[in-house]
Amino acid sequence: MNFLAHIYLSGEDEGITIGNFIADGIKGKKYLKFPQQIQKGILLHRGIDSYTDLHPTVRESTKRLHKKYGHYSGVIVDILYDHFLAKNWSTYCNQPLDEYVQDFYKMLRKNYEILPIRIQKMMPYMVSDNWLLSYATVSGISKILDGMNVRTKGKSKMNFAVIELEEFYAEFEAEFTSFFEELRIFSKNKLKEL
Repeated sequence: MNFLAHIYLSGEDEGITIGNFIADGIKGKKYLKFPQQIQKGILLHRGIDSYTDLHPTVRESTKRLHKKYGHYSGVIVDILYDHFLAKNWSTYCNQPLDEYVQDFYKMLRKNYEILPIRIQKMMPYMVSDNWLLSYATVSGISKILDGMNVRTKGKSKMNFAVIELEEFYAEFEAEFTSFFEELRIFSKNKLKEL
């Protein structure tokens, strides 16, 4: 899953949300340097990623992209799934997406000092281009995929994946919807464990 899903699956706890958001940049046991709730968020993120990577429905989505995008297909599916979460946001959350996103950006600013340098550098772009809200539209996803392609120095060709998104839109959305229900249950149980 990508940023929006990880943030959403964190629940209401600020520390868990921050930890879940920054987790990709925290390797190995380095998570132990953070306060306890942030540690839980990092561990939740790792659990979500493992569960997602092994899930047969997600594999169905990635299989559709694998021939053209190789090992980048998983990253693309994460982004596409965030699109369907944003597009269908009112199904999952009572707070409008634009308000939810603004509250999250405020939370990041409030916790700026604890964020890894990489996230501190990324944050101004994320906020000014409003990445999380832009996930709700195909044109927004197209911009995100363009940016990801630039980050891979053009190797991933991810910028073309919007073609598959449009061609197999109904299939991807059905796979997301089915999978996300299971992921929500998994995340709630994982949080209780932590």
